[in-house]
Amino acid sequence: MAITFQELFADRTEAVGVRPSAEIAHLATTTEGEDETAVLLSADATLPPTYNGLLRTSIAIEERINNTQWRLVASYELKESVWSFDTGGGQQHITQSLETVGRYGPGASTKLGGAINYDGQNVNGVDIVVPVYAFSETHYFTDAQVTPAYKATLFNLTGTVNNASWRGFLAGEVLFLGASGSKRGNDLWELQFRFSASPNKSDIQVGEITGITKKGWEYLWVLYAEDVDETAKSIVKKPIGVHVERVYPTSDFTALGLGA
Repeated sequence: MAITFQELFADRTEAVGVRPSAEIAHLATTTEGEDETAVLLSADATLPPTYNGLLRTSIAIEERINNTQWRLVASYELKESVWSFDTGGGQQHITQSLETVGRYGPGASTKLGGAINYDGQNVNGVDIVVPVYAFSETHYFTDAQVTPAYKATLFNLTGTVNNASWRGFLAGEVLFLGASGSKRGNDLWELQFRFSASPNKSDIQVGEITGITKKGWEYLWVLYAEDVDETAKSIVKKPIGVHVERVYPTSDFTALGLGA
């Protein structure tokens, strides 16, 4: 017959506080000849993986009562999630300044409209540090949660941007960089989720073009055309168009299973 488990309610212990825990004893009844390995494997597949918000961390056989009955204890603990972040920023190549604060010499043109490093033919721009908030979260999951379908969900969400407010960020500000996971024996799955956030912006001005809006992970580029600066007696590049492109697909981050 199959191995059955009956909770021994009198032996249940619970602790509350900063690190809550619980130990729940069970009586396992087997057929003749079943060994402790079979009992433990069956207990792992049968006993609840969670209890009152706590995750099962171990199952131990404490006593063999007779040839067909065993006393075992399932231990439950609060597996704490871990958060980390880095505001070191990221690099971005820009061709437009926020403001031209000085012009010197007879060839300095007022018609460049903030174009950076114009060499007479091309606007070469410059690499700058921009606000990028990198953060990661580590959470613990059971076998029942880390299914092939859930792994496929993580795969499909990698390289996407949030389509709605999430973790206090506006839609379009968070890029999911992917997840990694590990599991030892009958332990819980430890999954690390990695993200990067970039702020949405509005009222951007490029040269004389105003009212530009760009979400955090959209790409802005500038179209230039030649113009003549009579004062500087030179041909310059002037911004005549601004394009904002969506380069990452959007997705529903609640599918990650981390809440909002």
